[in-house]
Amino acid sequence: MSERREPGVRRLATTLVVVPALNEEHAIAGVLKELAVACPDADVLVIDDGSSDGTAAQAAALGVPVVRLPFNLGVGGAMRAGYRYALRQGYQAVVQVDADGQHDASYIPRLVAELDTADLVIGARFAGEGEYSAGRGPRRWAMSLLAGVLSRLAGTRLTDTTSGFRAAGPRAIQLFAEHYPAEYLGDTVESMVIAVRSGYRVRQVPVAMRPRAAGQASQSSLRATIYLFRAVVALGLALVRRWTPGSPAA
Repeated sequence: MSERREPGVRRLATTLVVVPALNEEHAIAGVLKELAVACPDADVLVIDDGSSDGTAAQAAALGVPVVRLPFNLGVGGAMRAGYRYALRQGYQAVVQVDADGQHDASYIPRLVAELDTADLVIGARFAGEGEYSAGRGPRRWAMSLLAGVLSRLAGTRLTDTTSGFRAAGPRAIQLFAEHYPAEYLGDTVESMVIAVRSGYRVRQVPVAMRPRAAGQASQSSLRATIYLFRAVVALGLALVRRWTPGSPAA
């Protein structure tokens, strides 16, 4: 494993890229090969979230370590396992990358670099990079509401609060290893609320995202709209839920 440096000094050699994956055998090899080219100094860990296909075998064939969960826990549960692994191994940054190829690995150095002044960095669509559209009507309204509320909480402009492309620094790793929400939508909206309410700094970096590399998206336009309104409900619950974290890690 790569050598470690003192807390607060981050580079790709102290970074763990966590790839939560569920039945992505046709896409994950391409994702892992791209990571090897774009971030050769970073370590990569695949969390096989109860897949019933050859996802784990594809990753193992490329020499990438795989944690196999006995059943599907969802992205939140998979990422909590990844954060616990990172904390035990002493990594200074964790980057979450989807297994479907939508996240462009070339942006990872930018996300990690931003951790010099932040605890959690979101790779944001709708921030001037690429041509991704927030849509119209109810979908745009939901996105705007999520962005407005969380921007106010974080004290900075956030345009893409449901993005799973994100980087966490040492303090956030410690927090998320213990408290990362496994509930539906907790991995995006609620985790951000937890970070902000814990006094951690959240920032965003504009990124361009791509269509998935293989398979079919699980969300149609209608289901994506429903998803966003559920995210609004999740935000409301996260805001009223009692949250008494320990003192932020030094």
